[in-house]
Amino acid sequence: QVQLVESGGGLVQPGGSLRLSCAASGSIFSIYTMGWYRQAPGKQRELVATITSGGSTNYADSVKGRFTISRDNAKNTVYLQMNNLKPEDTAVYYCNAHVIVVSTIREYNYWGQGTQVTVSS
Repeated sequence: QVQLVESGGGLVQPGGSLRLSCAASGSIFSIYTMGWYRQAPGKQRELVATITSGGSTNYADSVKGRFTISRDNAKNTVYLQMNNLKPEDTAVYYCNAHVIVVSTIREYNYWGQGTQVTVSS
């Protein structure tokens, strides 16, 4: 019913920047919190940043001051601007959204397919 499509990953040198995008589409009534999570090889998936429909944000300590999450409610899209990237930021980044669907007016949790971010010289 709802799809999340991510884009913007890739290979970047340490100190570089990338911008991730995630667009939600389908039978959407409204979207509550949207966010980004990441999973590095051999590690558990961890929270990177979240943003509510009202614009309140939350960041992992490891990315504070370097990453910025934002959203365009009219486009059902969330962004992650990543600056001063470090090798330890290398991971698959997943988009997440808490969506109220039209058919049931109930909240469901959706995930994107993931986009690879590699920070290496």
